Amino acid sequence: MKHNLLAIDASTEALSLALHFKGKTFTHFEVCPQQHSQKILPLVDALLSEANCSLKDLDGIVYGRGPGSFTGVRIGVAVAQGLAYSAGLKLHGVSTLQAMAQEALQTQDCKEVVSAIDARMGEIYLGHFGADEHGNAVAKQDEIVIKPEIINDDFNGVKGVGTGWQTYADDAKRLNVSVIDSVSLPNAQFMLAIGDIGFTNGDTVAAQDAQPHYVRDTVTWKKLPGRE
Repeated sequence: MKHNLLAIDASTEALSLALHFKGKTFTHFEVCPQQHSQKILPLVDALLSEANCSLKDLDGIVYGRGPGSFTGVRIGVAVAQGLAYSAGLKLHGVSTLQAMAQEALQTQDCKEVVSAIDARMGEIYLGHFGADEHGNAVAKQDEIVIKPEIINDDFNGVKGVGTGWQTYADDAKRLNVSVIDSVSLPNAQFMLAIGDIGFTNGDTVAAQDAQPHYVRDTVTWKKLPGRE
């Protein structure tokens, strides 16, 4: 990695942070529903102390932009904005679906991943990713929210990650998705590599321009006839 970065994600039940500083990576990951707002800032301080650095020593901040819990996404984005503003840093937003795909690509023997987060109300957030020449996750289709029973596709044994496939295991089997149970929630550690590319390419925003991506306004995918 070329940049010293702090990554933050609070978009799901998991709260995760990762800090890459001077060639070393420091991480924290825990599942703590409805405790994100109380825990996130003390954990940022603890990670910075562990790395013996301050925010102003960093090149930027990476944040989980969603999709996920509306409240969790807002908490993560707001904290990232506040920290970036206080230290004069730029930000890069990373999809939670892409982060899970990145983890699978880095830790499993696969080149293609379908990520799904349980979106409640009988729906999932869905993203389809492949590996680029460097092994990093890139989107093959736009991320969407959809009822899994109306997806009309055969993923031909492609690896699947996320709570969506665990919740809708019958649909995962029907769609020929090979679920990796060890990757169920986004982890900020795997946002670092994606964020590093963003900062290298100048794909960053100022604190006031960081935005969440809820995906709820995108509802198209391959559907059964008559279901459009």
